[in-house]
Amino acid sequence: MKLVTFSHNGSTRIGALVSKGGQEQVIDFQKVDASLPTDMIAFLEGGTATLAAAQKAVDGASDGLPVSSVKILAPIPRPGKIICIGLNYSDHAAETGQPIPKYPIVFSKYANTVVATGDKIVLPHVTNEVDYEAELGFVIGKTARYVSADQALDYVAGYLPINDVSARDYQTRISQWTMGKTFDTFAPMGPAIVTSDEVGDAGKLTISLTINGEVLQDSNTDKLIFGIPQLVEALSEVMTLEPGDIVSTGTPPGVGMARNPKRYMKPGDVVDVTIEKLGTLSNPVVGE
Repeated sequence: MKLVTFSHNGSTRIGALVSKGGQEQVIDFQKVDASLPTDMIAFLEGGTATLAAAQKAVDGASDGLPVSSVKILAPIPRPGKIICIGLNYSDHAAETGQPIPKYPIVFSKYANTVVATGDKIVLPHVTNEVDYEAELGFVIGKTARYVSADQALDYVAGYLPINDVSARDYQTRISQWTMGKTFDTFAPMGPAIVTSDEVGDAGKLTISLTINGEVLQDSNTDKLIFGIPQLVEALSEVMTLEPGDIVSTGTPPGVGMARNPKRYMKPGDVVDVTIEKLGTLSNPVVGE
């Protein structure tokens, strides 16, 4: 199932993105089953029972809302945690001149960075070095603490594309990357959370990024240094992961800072992150 948060006629709700008769539609869960939550985190907290009820609602829905009639929002507009992994593709580490990490490199983004597909990435006037990073994100579906790698996937609700937008000059001023990663609009994500049962093995998905149609990143998640099970194990050893927390797993090679000449985003660009089975996250770029 493709889970979405959307606004329609002044209210925000959740539903499923489906294709009917060749047209994309949104099934509004509340319209077909008023007992279902209207908030994505509450939906995830409901676990398998809520997911089963939602699937029943989708299967029984005769019609949905045309996508053109709603505003697709970020699937989780204000996540409790946005946990990011750095240098998690060996060839990306190589292109940046960094050694292969022996342990996951972890940093954070905050809710102010979250925008949806179609929303603008705003380039701050204080930097001219805003870079793109196509990433596979996964969403925690149930509370996880001290979870072993062999059990980790039981705690993953689904997956989504993320663009880990980064101001490189701010990022590299000090050893901690947070300041370069947390400007407003620097975490586009979506359009949907695709549930784990529909994705299957997320460690074998093609991932790419284009700007204005030009392919700048093109790889596969089978090249991750630390896979999703290892990340859940490492993170849950330190912190309690909760439903709705998002982990962004790192970017493949091809980032703008590693190119010659460097290729940073500029006003007028359109950036598309496409991941197999998950769809395309598309964002226009504007100046502040």
